[in-house]
Amino acid sequence: MCGIAGFIDFSRSGDRDGQTAAVNAMTTAISHRGPDDLGAWLDPDTGIALGHRRLSIIDLSREGSQPMVSPCGRYVIVYNGEIYNFQALRRTLDQEEGGFPWRGRSDTEVLLAAIARWGLEKALQSFIGMFAFALWDRAEKTLTLARDRIGEKPLYYGWMDNVFLFGSELKALMAHPRWRGSIDRDALTLFLQYNFIPVPHTIFQRVFKIEPGTFAILPGAQSSGHAPSSGPLPCRSYWDLRTVAEQGVTRPFPGNETEAVRHLDTLLRDAVSLQMVADVPLGAFLSGGTDSSTVVALMQSQSSRPVRTFTIGFDEPGYNEAERAKAVARRLGTDHTELYVTPKDALEVIPLLPTLYDEPFADASQIPTFLVSRMTRQHVTVSLSGDGGDELFGGYNRYLLTRNLWRRFGWIPPWCKITIRRLFQTFPASWIDRGLGWLGPEINRYGRAGKVSDKLRKFFSVWEAASPEALYDNLTSHWHQLESLVPGARVPSTRLTSLDDRPQLPDMLDRMMYLDQIGYLPEDILVKVDRAAMAVSLESRIPLLDHRIVEFAWTVPLALKFRQGEGKWLLRQVLNRYLPQDLIQGPKRGFAVPLGDWLKGPLRDWGETLLDEKRLKLEGFLNPEPVRTIWQEHRSGKYSWHYRLWDILMFQAWLEKFAAKIHS
Repeated sequence: MCGIAGFIDFSRSGDRDGQTAAVNAMTTAISHRGPDDLGAWLDPDTGIALGHRRLSIIDLSREGSQPMVSPCGRYVIVYNGEIYNFQALRRTLDQEEGGFPWRGRSDTEVLLAAIARWGLEKALQSFIGMFAFALWDRAEKTLTLARDRIGEKPLYYGWMDNVFLFGSELKALMAHPRWRGSIDRDALTLFLQYNFIPVPHTIFQRVFKIEPGTFAILPGAQSSGHAPSSGPLPCRSYWDLRTVAEQGVTRPFPGNETEAVRHLDTLLRDAVSLQMVADVPLGAFLSGGTDSSTVVALMQSQSSRPVRTFTIGFDEPGYNEAERAKAVARRLGTDHTELYVTPKDALEVIPLLPTLYDEPFADASQIPTFLVSRMTRQHVTVSLSGDGGDELFGGYNRYLLTRNLWRRFGWIPPWCKITIRRLFQTFPASWIDRGLGWLGPEINRYGRAGKVSDKLRKFFSVWEAASPEALYDNLTSHWHQLESLVPGARVPSTRLTSLDDRPQLPDMLDRMMYLDQIGYLPEDILVKVDRAAMAVSLESRIPLLDHRIVEFAWTVPLALKFRQGEGKWLLRQVLNRYLPQDLIQGPKRGFAVPLGDWLKGPLRDWGETLLDEKRLKLEGFLNPEPVRTIWQEHRSGKYSWHYRLWDILMFQAWLEKFAAKIHS
């Protein structure tokens, strides 16, 4: 696990000392991703500079250092991630004619050898792992940027005048002396809608992300330089989730229930076994839920000594899973560490968030994720997590909620829906809570408990959707009327909204899970985990996102995912092989925080400063009127608007932090 950065100066105007200083500044900005070593490789004649920061995990010797040059001298690579099947690939390369002249035993060397021997695309398809890398071809003078299938590892790039920049985090790009970043108002609307910015966009104009499962090739400097582009690079897929989903649904797993459970168990055991390989101390996050408990159970079943497990707890009722995690750890026999977090501990993290995430990011569970990562890093260097189970096997309550809402109300004519919504809006929230309070238990089955008026207000704000996908998009969106909220902006099309990019999946449950696998999973969950863990130099690995498991999950019939009003049936059956069923029963919580109460209490003054009307007008990015309205309604207790407010507050805090790096 590492940090990579670099550039091509197409003007070739800098000398070696200047280019060295520039690339070192870029890697210094992401030193937290790799505190153990640093390196740079330059070719002033072509303007290329590659930089690397190393977190040593496998082959701790100098033979594993980067940038790494292939034995033939043609390729130079900087790479972030892990190729979990590198040992098998190494054996395959050894068995081929001529073998390979190994210098060390790192996965980086195997990755580079596979590319040199088999070619880029075949090598990419052979890798099981998480990765992002930049590969310079000295013969063709081309730069290749590539990213893993699911999007576990980040990779940004962009143009600044005649310089092409890339790096693991935006702060690496910002450290280059030619950096001139201007906010992309259109991308800001996406952030306010989803609380993250979907690929290929970023918060800055002319700066983008490489899409998961793709690679892009940039021609290097030729005799007359290269014209910069204002749009994203054309990316070529080596693995396509759309194809995986369509083929999986049309060619379902042929076995029965018992065989499906056995097959998933086998796949998970192999994925966990591969990801337990490390030359440094290793452990796991344990929340006590199905996903993390499954990962830890499989780790412990394959370990000769107690696995190190870590969790955090909160004293606030409804937000604490530490007791359940402790019970799971005790039953499995792990070496368990827990930390109870006070509101003061959590609130002290908030000023760090803009720097941790580089661009606006507003999943409030980023706070406990950072805290558990920081605690874990005090004991181990690598930690496995259970992320991905909800998206692959149908664990979110919103899947069944959306389907049930569409079945019950989708047939109602639009004019009638509008009339009912307007009628609902005439009643005060207090009347609704008193008169319809009996609906609370039914409504709260699909999420965290809350006031009936808040739940119904959310429902009536989205129920005019014209299709199941539109209903799901509305339910998972925070802000609406985005173009009036961000003056001068237009909401851009993304893979989440483009009808042309959607697979042909007959059931709406499959379509919702697909949307989460191309959106919420890589852009929210994986960003949250990567930045929080790497901020403290902790490598996080996610066995459930082994692409073989993703591909199998798409062959699993829905009847093996959803049963008796719950998702993840098949995954639960695997876990039942290792733990008693009643040990992990209970409502799904995740790493949540009492954000709504904080915004009315200890965060009130902070929020008022960032949401000051004069300040919003002066900055000019947000329309103050709707922002001030929901801020006042939330403070008074009329409605709970904490999700929308957190979006605005995270943008405002980020804007304040990076003001010096933003150009109008």
